[in-house]
Amino acid sequence: MEIVKNKTKNAEFEKRARALVAQMTLEEKAFQMVNSAPAIERLGIKAYNWWNEALHGVARAGTATVFPQAISLAATFDEDFIEEVADAVSTEGRAKFNVQQKFEDFDIYKGLTFWSPNVNIFRDPRWGRGHETFGEDPYLTSRLGVRYVEGLQGHDEKYLKTAACAKHFAVHSGPEDLRHEFDAKASVQDMYETYLPAFKACVQEAGVEAVMGAYNRTNGEPCCGSKTLLQDILRDEWGFQGHVVSDCWAIKDFHGGHGVTAGPEESVAMAVNHGCDLNCGELFLYVADAVRKGNIKEERVDEALVHLFMTRMKLGLFEEKEKTPYDDIPYTAVDSEKMQELNLRAAEKCMVLLKNENNLLPLDKSEIRTLGIIGPNANNRKALVGNYEGTASRYYTIAEGIQEYVGHDVRVLVSEGCHLYRQQISNLSMGKDRDSEVKAVCEASDVVILCLGLDPGLEGEEGDQGNQYASGDKPDLNLPGRQQEILEIACASGKPVVLVLLSGSALAVGWADEHVPAILQGWYPGAQGGRAVARVLFGDKNPEGRLPVTFYRTTEELPDFKDYSMQGRTYRYMRTEALYPFGYGLSYTRFAYKNASLSSDVLGADGITVKVTVSNQGDRDGMETLQVYVKADRAGTPNPQLKGIRKVFLGAGESKEVAVTLPISAFALYDEQGVNRVAAGTYLVFVGGAQPDRRSEMLTGQRVLHCCVDVENALVL
Repeated sequence: MEIVKNKTKNAEFEKRARALVAQMTLEEKAFQMVNSAPAIERLGIKAYNWWNEALHGVARAGTATVFPQAISLAATFDEDFIEEVADAVSTEGRAKFNVQQKFEDFDIYKGLTFWSPNVNIFRDPRWGRGHETFGEDPYLTSRLGVRYVEGLQGHDEKYLKTAACAKHFAVHSGPEDLRHEFDAKASVQDMYETYLPAFKACVQEAGVEAVMGAYNRTNGEPCCGSKTLLQDILRDEWGFQGHVVSDCWAIKDFHGGHGVTAGPEESVAMAVNHGCDLNCGELFLYVADAVRKGNIKEERVDEALVHLFMTRMKLGLFEEKEKTPYDDIPYTAVDSEKMQELNLRAAEKCMVLLKNENNLLPLDKSEIRTLGIIGPNANNRKALVGNYEGTASRYYTIAEGIQEYVGHDVRVLVSEGCHLYRQQISNLSMGKDRDSEVKAVCEASDVVILCLGLDPGLEGEEGDQGNQYASGDKPDLNLPGRQQEILEIACASGKPVVLVLLSGSALAVGWADEHVPAILQGWYPGAQGGRAVARVLFGDKNPEGRLPVTFYRTTEELPDFKDYSMQGRTYRYMRTEALYPFGYGLSYTRFAYKNASLSSDVLGADGITVKVTVSNQGDRDGMETLQVYVKADRAGTPNPQLKGIRKVFLGAGESKEVAVTLPISAFALYDEQGVNRVAAGTYLVFVGGAQPDRRSEMLTGQRVLHCCVDVENALVL
């Protein structure tokens, strides 16, 4: 039995932790409740910094494999693969930690407590931190979040490999510039249907070791000191057994931004009393004074410390060297050939083919003498990695990846085209300073690869160095700067144009959809991204990615950014037609579905199984992403919602019968009081390679199959 489920082993750790805490002075206890916890030599406690990051690789501590950004990994729709990546990340984390400990390096970003994954819902494409998430859907985010946690924490019977942290609890998705003072107001129904499910899954299914509170308030309470979130829901309702950490310097926002307390000591008391165990920051140094004044009970401080030291014990930090199965992982495991191969595979799997008119792709190298690569993201390393990144030993931009792939067989011409967001590249120019070069490259080329989009300097966390928009959020969904003009110049050349978009969020590229024959969404594909793009463009890899977010047509159709109601947001509640829908993505082959059936016409307590035959009707092998959606056939309910995923590999001409079992919870909806019930009536179960909306069917040329199932008696879950 693995450690997260082993009550006996956890009871042993709790007993040891209580005995250790009982020997501490009040001041020592307070100092152990901040992220930079000092050593207590008389008790054999080493210094430990809790702050470390592993969003898509071990971050901010030197060389590590830089995997595709989280939103990119989400586009794989592949649970098993997500855990494989997270397991690789934790292997590198242990390898680095082992040598850091050997050389007595206890600095920040040198621990085994990784503040990942980010399982917030990407409810609005303007949010700068959305690329840290697994997208807009609670089901997909839950499934990938659970498996990422399991990959980080491992499956050993006695010890955690690393400790994962689900963040930012709970309602957090912008605006970034208001997060230190903003009150995100969400209905009970939206909380339980949208904002809470992924956290609940990480807690109850994966046994996540930590949960991080958000900066903002939720329904009036600051999240890092919210009785509703941290006590009523997290501890009492879900049975969370790990520790709670504040976001960094979030406690000072209680008085400095939200104005709900009078000063630091009152803020600390609110946070600790309501369930926050660890402070990223320094304010919990006030804990000792707050206890002496009677504002915090010392028993609550002891409880927090037991949670914290149990985590360190589960990681084996109080054991003799080589006691855990991870102590002998060598530093050479970092950035190894095996890791680089996995990274390339990850980048390939996340690519989403949005358009491929007249099968322009894949390109045939033998038919191309000169290839043009144009755009500000052609050689932009920042656009490979996203944020919260490590340092790769080698990066492959799109231009570099294609140049490596074609070798000397094809002449490659490269132009930056335009600045990513400014009106000119050279400060002294009159503007449009690369237009003539763009025209020359197009004129000389047989095919033009246009590399546009964003980078983490245009979308990211508030305060990130170099962020063009200060807060990190996007003002709109348009291509920034002169990118649209460069796109139109390339298309006017008459040469075949392939648009490669690198971004961590949806862009409104309606003009491109009408005028560009082939479009590939590459996200922030990691250090191997350029090689992956090349292999997809030239057909060595058949694209399999699917959109984890909706691509809207315009900024104007979005609801107010500060409105946390889900009405009109994401594929589950939107009423307009998407440019590219959630779940959509093309392939170089054609998949077909037939013979969809259910195991019963009536939903039973064990759920229901849907079966369907999937066929590869093309001449290329490919990986299909089978998706199952459920819709309550009555007014006032969400659009069909994703409730099942299967990755199915099919050789050319091959067919397989695939079965997906849906639990009864897949048919339940929360009401306005937060009650989760399966109402009596008819439900539609859709199965296919996309969601069952008109736009997806038009883009793919296929109708999604559906079956009906009845619920005879309402049930409360």
